[in-house]
Amino acid sequence: MRIAESELIINSDGSCFHLHLKPEEVADNVILVGDPGRITMIQKFLTDIEFTRDAREFRSTTGRYNGKRITVISTGIGTDNCDIVMNELDALVNIDFKTREIKKKLKSLNILRIGTSGAIQADIPLGSYVFSHMSLGCDGLMNWYADRRKIAVPGIGPAFKKFVGWNRHLTDPYFVKAGKKMTDLFKDCTVRGVTVSAQGFYGPQGRVLRMGLAMPDMIDRFEDFEYKGWKITNFEMESSAIAGIGRHLGHNCGTVCLIIAQRHDQRAFTDYKPKMEGLIKLALDKLTK
Repeated sequence: MRIAESELIINSDGSCFHLHLKPEEVADNVILVGDPGRITMIQKFLTDIEFTRDAREFRSTTGRYNGKRITVISTGIGTDNCDIVMNELDALVNIDFKTREIKKKLKSLNILRIGTSGAIQADIPLGSYVFSHMSLGCDGLMNWYADRRKIAVPGIGPAFKKFVGWNRHLTDPYFVKAGKKMTDLFKDCTVRGVTVSAQGFYGPQGRVLRMGLAMPDMIDRFEDFEYKGWKITNFEMESSAIAGIGRHLGHNCGTVCLIIAQRHDQRAFTDYKPKMEGLIKLALDKLTK
C-alpha cells in the first residue's frame, strides 16, 4: 500500500519532515536525548562525525564509537515530541521513500534514551543511574494507537489506578516494558526502574507552585504503590512513548536516567555534568560492546 504525501511528508531533499534526516544517515544504534545541547557533549566521545543538523528542537549527528556507527538525536521535552521522532525514525528505515511503501524486510533499531529524572523512592540517592525496566504512561499518547493492550503489561494498570485513587478526569494510564535486549545490557549497572512518564514538569509530577493538584497526595501514593515486587522509582517525560512505540514497531528500546532530584526528601543538585558524562560513556560502551 502506498502511503500518501499528507501522511508521510518527505522534504524536497529526500529527508523526513521534522528530523531532516535521510534514510542512509541513520545508524542501527540510536541515542535520544532531550536537550539539543547534549548532542555536543556526546560528540566529544565520537569519531568520524558525518554531519550535525538542526531542525527546530531536533538536532542530530552520526559518528562512530568503538568503530560502530551511532546516531544521536535530541527530541526536546515530552512524549509528543517522541511520537514524532520514533515514527520518523521507523519510517526512515522501514519505508521506501521512493515508492512510499513499507519494506518487505523490516529493520529493528537499538534506541536508547539518556536523560535526567527525579527519584520517588527514598533509597535512590542523587547521582544514581536508573534504567526503566517498565514505564508508566500517564501522558495518554499510546491511547491514540490501536491495540494498546498488546503492549501494556497486564494486571498492574488496574491495580495502580485503584491504589492511588486515579482521578477520573486524567488520561488512562498504562505500563509498558522496555526491550529485553536493552534491559539485559543495563541490568547489572543501574537501579531497576518503574518510571513515570508525566505530561508536564510541574503539576503532572506533583510539584506545587501557585496551583493546587487534582491528586494532592500523589507523590506519597506513587511511593507506596507496589505490585509483585515492582515499585515506582522515578519521574521523567519521555520513556513511555519510546518504549510503547518501539514495542509496537519492533524496535529494541530503553531509557536510562541520571537522578538529579530526590522527591521524597525534596533535594536536588544542578552540577551534574560529570555524572551525565559518566552515564553517556556507560551507555556508549554498552551499545557498542
